[in-house]
Amino acid sequence: MNSKTKNLLIVVAVILVAAFACYRFFAGNYNTIVTYDENVEAQWAQVQNQYQRRLDLIPNLVATVQGYAHHEQETFVQVTQARAAAESMAGAGVPQNAAEMEKVQSAQNALTAGVHSLLAVAENYPELKANENFLALQDQLEGTENRIAVARQDYNKAVQAYNTFIRKFPQSIIANQHGFEKRPQFAASQEAQSAPKVEF
Repeated sequence: MNSKTKNLLIVVAVILVAAFACYRFFAGNYNTIVTYDENVEAQWAQVQNQYQRRLDLIPNLVATVQGYAHHEQETFVQVTQARAAAESMAGAGVPQNAAEMEKVQSAQNALTAGVHSLLAVAENYPELKANENFLALQDQLEGTENRIAVARQDYNKAVQAYNTFIRKFPQSIIANQHGFEKRPQFAASQEAQSAPKVEF
């Protein structure tokens, strides 16, 4: 084997090693981004599952309260409308930006306010507060609210990991090339930003 052939083989080997290293770098980072993105999707599905659980409990709660409080029609309408608005957002998929997340949060906040109004109505009816069905529904709703909080927290963690990874260099180059964009997180509502006023 002459020296020209030997040099040519060395150059080819170096090119192949460099090409393989580049492939491993880009493929590895792309696959990691996809893994983080899929985790965000999975966590969002868990949030949606808990929202659906709450949506399923509300008609039973409304029917139970309606049996005792016939003249509280405005509250029932408010809860029904808020439930319909929240349900219409259910199949929308993961919010892609802050505006979409705001719509989801707004619908869920309205539903939460409606449920709180419904529970406040129940305070005026001692026999309703003692009803076994009402107490069971109230416990299930409370448990669901806790599950929603945990699912939102898990979603925010998944989004944080995803957003952090795609914003780092050199992953940001791969993310930009393939259309992976920063995802919005849940934030506390405006009402939660100020301390409640307590008057005696």
